[in-house]
Amino acid sequence: MTQHLSEPASAPACCDGAADAGSTAASPTAPAGRRTLPLWRRQGGPHGSRSWATCFYRCGNACDKPVPNTTDNEHVQDVITKAIKRRTLLGGAAVGAGAVVLGTAGAAAAADNRWNAGGSTAGAVRGKMVSNDAFAVVPPNKKDALTVPRGYAAVVVAAWGDPVAPGAPRFDVYKQTAEAAAQQFGYNNDYVGVLNITQTKALLVANHEYTNEELMFPPGVYTDEEQRRIAIASHGMSVMAIERRSTSHGNWAPSADRSPYNKRITGETPFAVTGPVAGHERLRTTDDPEGMTILGTLNNCAGGTTPWGTVLSGEENFNQYFGTTGQIPADRATAFARYGISAEGSRGWHLTWDRFDLAKEPNEPNRFGWIVEVDPLWPDAAPVKHTMLGRFKHEGANVYVERNGRVVVYMGDDERGDYLYKFVSAERYDPATTNAARAKNKSLLTKGTLFVARLTGDGTEDGQWDGTGEWIPLASDNRSYVPGWSVADVLIDTRLAADTVSPTKMDRPEDVEPNLVNGRVYVALTNNSNRGTRFPTDEANPVGTSMVRPSLGAPLQPASGNRNGYVLEMEATGSHTGGAFTWRLLLVCGDPEAPETYFAGYPKSRVSPISCPDNVAFDSAGNLWVSTDGNALGSNDGIFRVFVDGPYRGATQQFLTTPLGAEACGPLITHGDRCVWVAVQHPGEGGTFAEPAGLWPHTNRYPRPAVVVTWKV
Repeated sequence: MTQHLSEPASAPACCDGAADAGSTAASPTAPAGRRTLPLWRRQGGPHGSRSWATCFYRCGNACDKPVPNTTDNEHVQDVITKAIKRRTLLGGAAVGAGAVVLGTAGAAAAADNRWNAGGSTAGAVRGKMVSNDAFAVVPPNKKDALTVPRGYAAVVVAAWGDPVAPGAPRFDVYKQTAEAAAQQFGYNNDYVGVLNITQTKALLVANHEYTNEELMFPPGVYTDEEQRRIAIASHGMSVMAIERRSTSHGNWAPSADRSPYNKRITGETPFAVTGPVAGHERLRTTDDPEGMTILGTLNNCAGGTTPWGTVLSGEENFNQYFGTTGQIPADRATAFARYGISAEGSRGWHLTWDRFDLAKEPNEPNRFGWIVEVDPLWPDAAPVKHTMLGRFKHEGANVYVERNGRVVVYMGDDERGDYLYKFVSAERYDPATTNAARAKNKSLLTKGTLFVARLTGDGTEDGQWDGTGEWIPLASDNRSYVPGWSVADVLIDTRLAADTVSPTKMDRPEDVEPNLVNGRVYVALTNNSNRGTRFPTDEANPVGTSMVRPSLGAPLQPASGNRNGYVLEMEATGSHTGGAFTWRLLLVCGDPEAPETYFAGYPKSRVSPISCPDNVAFDSAGNLWVSTDGNALGSNDGIFRVFVDGPYRGATQQFLTTPLGAEACGPLITHGDRCVWVAVQHPGEGGTFAEPAGLWPHTNRYPRPAVVVTWKV
């Protein structure tokens, strides 16, 4: 048995997933004369199990548009293929070849799997509660519930509309205003950070990536203008004081008093600018002629908590917020195209604010696509945008402090065919706990060097799926390493600058995070559904066809492209600050029955099916935790524990599943490995407010994104 959080007696049936012929991807709140896309009738999207609503609202249907990277730089698929071909020729096991598969029951066999880390004697590796403890693996399912293992509890800590700022009004879905939304917990929480204050008090920090207007607004209540103003206030980040209300390790809830730490950051909050581009003419606008203060942060995806107690957040698909009814300046066309910026303006924000109009304010897009830093512990400190970390579609940023004190920040550019990056600070981290040391550490990301990665097949006959890599410098705070480019141009047009030095194209590099236990770096490469179509399939493509399931329990069937993704493992050669590394595949994701899947050599009969890795985290034992987005195996998304060392390396276990339509974000393991946090994003996506496809968390007659903590009872 498994436990379900707020599961109703009977969940509503999903809407018809058939697409209406002739539909176009215009916004449901698009201007008159533009046909709207009936998103609620298109639940099954073309890219994994993502709904059409996800594709539209999160990234502006990026996969249905030309790939921004048109260079002929080598693709990671080709690099991986060379390693696979070497291994095959040497008699090693190619992906999935000769692997043990599930029995004839298929998904049912996986559902009944009660394998734990120690096999039949789990105590052999039993350690801390979550990190090495055995738990009943959660089976794939399509429940409108958050499902956790038997013996675990889960509770919603904060949900869309909950009061955050002192004096915030109580949420009323029929009486939303922009002013109220700017004080309440925003929509579509993604990154989760928890900063301890005492043993029973902490600060919860969450990103609010994007808005689903068709789920947020009852029909006929709000004008398009009102929806846009509420939406911009529902983006950004929330800082909320929480407390443990009992002796239970996981019973966290908002603090009873409205703490002075509580803070909302929205799409209109002033941000300071740091680094070489601060004040540059390419950041100046009519309202900010100095180029030093930027209003808002948008499409914040993953992030990371720094050793000095701040939170980093990545601005990802910012391109969709810009548009124009005029003409794009000719001198901006190339840069705009490389970042997926077009005149269409899929959200229509340029109709409300001139700053989002490309013809009126062509520099405004240069003010987004950065890593932002927020200080939850100093609530009066202005949030900042760090230009030294480059401008692209940041998934997030995670910090590693090298022995010499240099800070290394790892980052991914979440687009098909884009790159992996790292930053190395010029100054050293100060571990002292004084305010002066903390203030100094907060400046570490303003000076240093930005690098981009090139991966190469190993070329040695070691029979391993591995290779080598190098970090290619792009710019420091006072020097450009790209011939003919200034430092400012490299940092503003980082994608274009990187194109010139031949890095390796990746399949949507999302979270990139160092493991502080084993020192290796793990990369979630989510998928590339266009492999086999826009990226031609040939001998040099290991996963041009993936095995997927159209629905839970249905037979596996082939689908073009890399539908299930990879987890890549990297190891610095000598030092994280150095220029070389090695790499290997840890996981080729998918159903264990599929021949292309690989789990670091671990028996495939003893793993959970996993598809579309998105975010990663680690517990104190160094185990990898992976959340998924767009499961192509017919079941809900979830969070998985993966052993990365020892005899169980590659063992993949599903810890929880999210409700219908939802993505699993976060994850985060805290408090001595006793708490597992997950951000449940866009529950019920695929429906509308009037015709919901799901109602989780079942506190109202409409779905609400929320942050949840689960723990062993």
